[in-house]
Formats: sequence, C-alpha cells, structure tokens
Amino acid sequence: MKRLAAFDLDGTLALSKQPLDDEMADLLTRLLDVTMVAIISGGDWPQFEKQVVSRMPARARLDNFIIQPTTGTKLYRHADGQWTRIYADLFTGDESQRIREALTKAVEQAGYANENIWGEQIEDRGSQITFSALGQQAPLEAKDTWDPDHAKRKKLQALLQPLLPGFAINIGGATSIDITREGIDKAYGLKRLSEQTGVALDEMIFFGDAIFPGGNDYPAKHLGLDTVRVRDVAETKSVVGAIAAWLV
Repeated sequence: MKRLAAFDLDGTLALSKQPLDDEMADLLTRLLDVTMVAIISGGDWPQFEKQVVSRMPARARLDNFIIQPTTGTKLYRHADGQWTRIYADLFTGDESQRIREALTKAVEQAGYANENIWGEQIEDRGSQITFSALGQQAPLEAKDTWDPDHAKRKKLQALLQPLLPGFAINIGGATSIDITREGIDKAYGLKRLSEQTGVALDEMIFFGDAIFPGGNDYPAKHLGLDTVRVRDVAETKSVVGAIAAWLV
C-alpha cells in the first residue's frame, strides 16, 4: 500500500500557471485525509502559494501536505499554523550569470528571440532558472499552440547542453526550459522527499503528464517509482477520485 502520492503541477493538477479549481482542491483534500501528498514542480514558492496553497479548503490536513518548488531543490512543510522552508539548494551568482548568458545566446541561435512575449522570459528562482519562451504572463491559448510536440524546446535544449556543462536542462510546463545544477531533476527531488518524510521510494506513487523520455516527469519513472501518466487535468481528477475512494 502506498504511503505518499506525489504530483506534478502544471498540466497534471492545473492548467499552466492557473490555480487549482474547486473540484481538484476538494479531491486533494480528500486524499490528504488518507495519505501524504506532495507536489513537485518547476515553479517557485510564490507560484505554489497562488496556484495551490491559497486554494486549499480550511479543513485540509496540511500536516500531510508537502510542497517542493523548483524541481525539488526546495521543500516546504506546514506546522504550527504556517509553512516553513526546510531546505533550499541555491545557485551562486556566477552560476546564475553563466546560465543567463547561455540562454541569451541559444535563444538567438534557435531563432526564438523575436517571439511575441508577455512579461519576462528569464526567471531566476534561486535554485533554478526558467526560460519561458512567450514570457511569464503569456495567455494559455498562445502557450498551448506554441510547442505542443516539444520540438522547439528540444532544439533549444540541444543548443544549451554544450554551453552549460555541469547543469541539467529539462523541458517543463507548456513553453519553458528549466535549468538546474547537474543531477537535479524530479528524481533528485523525490529522493530528497523520501529522506525528509521517511517514506521509502517503493511506498510512493507519482502522477504526471510528461512521463516520457525527455519530459520533466520522466525521471520519476527512471528512478523506479510506480508512475501514472495522465493526459490532462480531467484525467487526474478521475484517477485521484478513484484512489481517494479506494483508500477510505
């Protein structure tokens, strides 16, 4: 029997950068009554506050809830009425500068420098730098059609790899590339989660929409966890509802 259910966020629990809807928040609350729940994604803590934490009902068992921003390089837990950061693996100033310079060069080489953008393209999240091709505030309709087959980001990924030895470059979200130190991916975050909770990896199950080679959820499968690939948020709701009902 699984003791912890871990989830990707965008494309799995919610649309890209959008808050959980009432139904999903209620389903997660039901799941928290019967097991530990973790969410691991590329966004930073403020994004999790907006998308997830602020949407959870007052009755939710937050002591069973774990948030892992920036691909698991940070971890937050709830106790004594507040959320506390347990750890954060942060870049040095030199690392951040090298990544920014490489991104600027690779984006120009790929031919993506003149895209219509909404907001900043490069966001430094402390332990991860994220490039959003259409900007941080791009509308969903534009994001959904820009790179549905990941081909544009795979091209950018290939250009970045020789420019950034010692770093991991992963496709994330709908239009983004996440850059962390080498060895940092969701497998790393899930292993840290196991250490922090005392839950063995074989006692976890992971849900994500990008569990395929090259997808930012695939490391969970490569790590050996039981995984469930979902098509979209609607399918996640069906699966979570069935699991919550079964565990009660």
